[in-house]
Amino acid sequence: MDDIDRALVRCLQEDAGQSYAVLGAAVGLSAGATHERVRKLRERGVIRRTTVDVDPAAVGIGVLAYVMVDSNVWMGDSGAAFEGIAEIQEAHVIAGSASVLVKVRTASTEQLQDVLRRLYAIEGVSGTHATVVLDTFFERPLPL
Repeated sequence: MDDIDRALVRCLQEDAGQSYAVLGAAVGLSAGATHERVRKLRERGVIRRTTVDVDPAAVGIGVLAYVMVDSNVWMGDSGAAFEGIAEIQEAHVIAGSASVLVKVRTASTEQLQDVLRRLYAIEGVSGTHATVVLDTFFERPLPL
């Protein structure tokens, strides 16, 4: 990636709905050249997907929790089991005292409790440690 590619990705992280003409003007390229660069960034896997940033509270899923999942076995092959729980937004195999870290969004703490029950149903899970987020100061796009 060169400096223009990085600038394009930064612009797209701010607003992925910008036209190629607007993106091109921001980095000094024509709309056609910008379109071609973005296409190549997608082909190379730099841009994995284009999405919309939705306010979770506005759509009724304002409870955010990070859950450390303990296990007595290697959990590296259990991604599909975690993916099967719709409220889990992210799941990561981690090093340290826990085996997996998941990011969960629910409408209520009662629903969070239900997610924790379903986590225990995953083979190998021996415990959980949930941290409920009270407020988020900020979230950043990837630094480029």
